Amino acid sequence: MSDGTSPKRGRVVATLLTIGLTVFAAAAPAHAAPQDNRYHPAAGAKGTATPEVVTQTGVPGQSVALTFDDGPNPGETPRLLDVLRRHDVKAVFCLWGQHAQQHPDLVRQIADAGHTLCNHSMYHADLASQSWSSVAADLEATNQAIHDAVPSADIPYFRAPYGSWGQSPQVAAEMGMQPLGWSLAVEDWNTPGTQVLADRLRQGITRQSVVLLHDGGGDRSQTIEAVDRVVPELQSQGWRFVRPATRG
Repeated sequence: MSDGTSPKRGRVVATLLTIGLTVFAAAAPAHAAPQDNRYHPAAGAKGTATPEVVTQTGVPGQSVALTFDDGPNPGETPRLLDVLRRHDVKAVFCLWGQHAQQHPDLVRQIADAGHTLCNHSMYHADLASQSWSSVAADLEATNQAIHDAVPSADIPYFRAPYGSWGQSPQVAAEMGMQPLGWSLAVEDWNTPGTQVLADRLRQGITRQSVVLLHDGGGDRSQTIEAVDRVVPELQSQGWRFVRPATRG
């Protein structure tokens, strides 16, 4: 049954509707897309970093990762490197950017010894309340300080000062760095004595632990002596020293 509309008239109506929609779309005001600060993989970023803060090694069994913050420190870092070399242990050094600028030779020594480098911010400021752009500028400056010393350096991790993260995990992930936390902090910043630190290591390390220690930020001789005591004990018990997981 016919509705009274000829095929020709139908084609004309459809054409007019199409023209009207096209004109309306062209005249509609353009709106800028809202800024999206959520995590997106960065183009060309190394690895597959995520914003999740890593606190384990990811290696099954008796594995542990030693990480050292706030260096490089000319008073302690060379001694620590010697201890690690003697025990054939590789660690992660979370570098304070300003210190890396001041002591590029020590950054080179750390890298030449085969240890892993980590971005620990430029000035060790609390990043929790800082804007996305401010955090990004800080991390970029720190990476630049490290690369000024070791141009080919890989920097697979970022650790926020004080463990105060804010937006920094998302920023670090966009830059190809995995946010690195810890599962054991022996609180060596209080310098309670070598024996106390050694006991905290012995009692606190569990399977797949990431251990927070320091080679900078003060006198770290107690830390180095404790590491020198405990590492061979752990090795004799079958513990392996590895890197933290490379993604969350």
